[in-house]
Amino acid sequence: MTPIAADIRVVLVETSHPGNIGAVARAMKNMGLDELVLVRPKSFPDPEASARASGATDVLEQARIVDTVEAGIADCGLVVATTARERDQNIRVLDVRDGAKRLVVEAARGPVALLFGNERTGLTNSELSLAHMLLRIPANPQYSSLNLAMAVQLVTYEIYRARGAHYVQPEPAVPLARAADMERLYVHLAEVLEQIDFRDRTASGTNLMERIRRLFNRAELDQNEVNILRGILTAVQQKRRIAGSRDSGSA
Repeated sequence: MTPIAADIRVVLVETSHPGNIGAVARAMKNMGLDELVLVRPKSFPDPEASARASGATDVLEQARIVDTVEAGIADCGLVVATTARERDQNIRVLDVRDGAKRLVVEAARGPVALLFGNERTGLTNSELSLAHMLLRIPANPQYSSLNLAMAVQLVTYEIYRARGAHYVQPEPAVPLARAADMERLYVHLAEVLEQIDFRDRTASGTNLMERIRRLFNRAELDQNEVNILRGILTAVQQKRRIAGSRDSGSA
């Protein structure tokens, strides 16, 4: 499990909707971040924030409220701002993935800050001037504006990945079928296909079972799945025997 990144803080500036603060806290906790700074929030603490946090109330409870962005980033080295708007200022702009990597590297040396502006207006020019660089999230150019919590989720996800996290496939509860079990399945299947007169219609007459083998090999059947298929084949054979005995009796 990737540890909490204590030196990466999320700074929300003049957030209008308390629900967004709660959703941001949830996004942060999802991705292993727990340091939240609120600059002049319109309403906080607020029941809606707690409700939207959905289990991340610990992030809300330890959030700091400050009057200025400067106070929220005073002890930080690298400061990175997010914005969807084109800017004319001479400031470096990084793709969110590259920016996340830079944040992780700098956080190993000391606290870093990630700034998000007001939902409607974003960060002001004076607030942007406090940042070393801007992050951009690639999005549809005809509709690039993201909800605040969504933007935080995307950026913190990239931070989580940049810190080395990756999905680990859990060990399956049932092992894959053994080669001997698969061979028994193929023999059983060939037997049933013969009984129901389902034959290879290709010119060589040898491709059907080869293709069936490739099909099941791609599926990577486990032992239970092989048993299910063998059970189906046995049921088909039993039905055929019952039908055959009825036909013999009626004759």
